[in-house]
Amino acid sequence: METFSYTAVAATGKEKKGSIEAENRDEAARQLKTEGYTPIVIKSQNFLDKDLSLSFGLGVKKVKTRDLSVFCRQFSSILKAGVSVISALEMLSEQTENKSLRQALKNVQSNVEKGENLADAMRLEGNVFPPLLINMISAGESSGSLEISIERMAIQFEKDAKLKGMVKKAMMYPMVLCFVAIGVVIVMMAFVIPSFMKMFEDMEESMPPFTQFVINMSNFITQKWYLLIAIVVAVVVGYNTYAKTDNGLHTIASIKLKIPVFGTLVTKTACARFSRTFGTLLAAGMPMIDALDITAKTMDNVKFKEALMKVKSGVGLGLSLSTQLRASNLFPSMVIHMTNIGEETGNLEEMLNNVANYYDEEVEITTQQVTALMEPMIILVMAAIVCGLIMAIYSPMIQLYNTLG
Repeated sequence: METFSYTAVAATGKEKKGSIEAENRDEAARQLKTEGYTPIVIKSQNFLDKDLSLSFGLGVKKVKTRDLSVFCRQFSSILKAGVSVISALEMLSEQTENKSLRQALKNVQSNVEKGENLADAMRLEGNVFPPLLINMISAGESSGSLEISIERMAIQFEKDAKLKGMVKKAMMYPMVLCFVAIGVVIVMMAFVIPSFMKMFEDMEESMPPFTQFVINMSNFITQKWYLLIAIVVAVVVGYNTYAKTDNGLHTIASIKLKIPVFGTLVTKTACARFSRTFGTLLAAGMPMIDALDITAKTMDNVKFKEALMKVKSGVGLGLSLSTQLRASNLFPSMVIHMTNIGEETGNLEEMLNNVANYYDEEVEITTQQVTALMEPMIILVMAAIVCGLIMAIYSPMIQLYNTLG
């Protein structure tokens, strides 16, 4: 995904500036039009723009999913107590710790006081409030069930935050081990190996091949470390640049799905998000086509995003949802069968909720399996590297003793 800066005009004539994430300029323009804006200028953010936004706070800081879940939970509770929307927004803006969310709530309150409905006022703060929340609030206002819609979004955000938290927690320990392993190798190559090799500088015999390879690597790290840093930076920049291209997005997405164990985790996470989001939107009374469109935009993996857009096109032509999901060849049979049962019984929302709960548990189990699998693998690789370096150090000693003997 690429970040674009934009200048757009709302239907009321109010100009809005901000940033938006999309695959390309056309997709960014389409998202803005969907949110009710007419784009005037759309341009890619360069490194300087992003750096200024992060370092000096000139841009809008993204609100975390957990903050949104707390906001929705409190908003729903206050409205159920009989408090007006304007008073509820005022109360929430005063007690919210996130500065971006606080300012956005004040702006929403001001626009609602001027006569805007809640959904349109929140749409003007599209950098803070995601389209999923805005559309759910719009549906709630139309059906007269605003409190229920906001409560459903609280559950949605809570589940989404928990899902992301589990995956991050599972990856944290293996990542720490990887950094420790890299640090150990660098320290040994830069300091330990050179100090030992000074003992063998006067040896007339050549070093064993593996020892000579380690010495060459050590010399490279100590003498040309700047080249090593340049190579690492070039690889990172190259990967990020390639990942933003259309070909890169699809290639990386395909690789993620094919990696053993990890591919299963990506699929289960996508199924949990699809079922939860789609079911929540349908329960709010949103048409299936619109619900599929919004759900597709929430998917992280571009393969699932494109698959759901194709499903949307097929459903628009009158084909069944389960048939289109099967045709995508991405969704497991569990999702397809439960969707089919929901269509036949007219209870699709409940079936999707059951599927979401099932895959939430599956993601938790799979993340535990991934952690359990990666920990010993990283430790073994680290042990093998250290043992190899030790062998490189002692090989010339053994060779020297054999020569003297």
